[in-house]
Amino acid sequence: MHRPDFFMIFTVMKLYRTGLLLLAVLCTIPVFAGQPPRLKVGSSSGIFGPVTNWTYETFAEAKRAGIDAIEISASTLFLNKEMTDDRQIEARCRQLKRDLKRAGIEIWSVHMPFGREIDLSQTDEAVRQRSVELHRRVLRFCKILSPRIVLFHPSWYLGHGERDARIAQLVRSVGELLPDAKKIGARVVIENMLGYELVKDGNYERPLGRTVEEVLHIMSLVPREVDAAVDTNHIDNPELLISALGRRVRTIHVSDGDGRSECHELPGQGRGDNDWTAEGPVRGCALPGRLHVRGEEGGVPAVEGLLRPVVRTVRAVEAIRTVGLNENAV
Repeated sequence: MHRPDFFMIFTVMKLYRTGLLLLAVLCTIPVFAGQPPRLKVGSSSGIFGPVTNWTYETFAEAKRAGIDAIEISASTLFLNKEMTDDRQIEARCRQLKRDLKRAGIEIWSVHMPFGREIDLSQTDEAVRQRSVELHRRVLRFCKILSPRIVLFHPSWYLGHGERDARIAQLVRSVGELLPDAKKIGARVVIENMLGYELVKDGNYERPLGRTVEEVLHIMSLVPREVDAAVDTNHIDNPELLISALGRRVRTIHVSDGDGRSECHELPGQGRGDNDWTAEGPVRGCALPGRLHVRGEEGGVPAVEGLLRPVVRTVRAVEAIRTVGLNENAV
């Protein structure tokens, strides 16, 4: 019996003089009964910098480093202040798709936009409707790219005492957007969010999806064809969330952290609380040794030089034989 593919996404944030660099390595694991899974390595579009750097030459360099797939940031591609004309955006999407195909890189997923005014859970109905319409607009552009996955954030920060109402609004928004995602042949996933403490400050509570229980509650309310994305930096003991969600896990953002800040350290460097050598829901997925990301001092390193060490480490864990997901989860 064939199980659906899902991705593990290795993320790291590094601060260079040129700004914040987000690296994500995506590993798809197609699982067949009786056969070991095979890791397919990819990268977030964040590694390539601004859209003007998204060229065939850059993607070809990433391919030489062993990258086979990409997750595209919708905020970067579609909400660029310099690109407000739909025809211009459509042309950029077509060129991007051609360049990636020529380089041999698959468009696996699109990370949808989010923020204070882009919030599918808003109880202010005008803001919620604007957020839904913005998602619809982005999905129309996504039709050109043909991603397999579109990822939604469940919320921005909440006002105090709003959680139940916000969850209801999120479920409503997801239900409204699901047909649009189906039209382009993509599956919807909802990501868990950082929230080790309920209260952020005197004005806000932390976003939805902050605990195992809350994620399971949300997933029990949305349609069954909606899946989950687990960010291992956003929660302590992420293996518990992965195990609880079971087959509804479609994408995993794998990074090291403490569940308290958006540090997104590279696994294996000992800078977070996750135990990468322990046997967990994804059995045998240890990351032996350290990942070394080399580059020019004070500058963003070349794509190939940045990605190749990560790919070597991912290849080192291909002894994975079992993906032990809970058959009876939500």
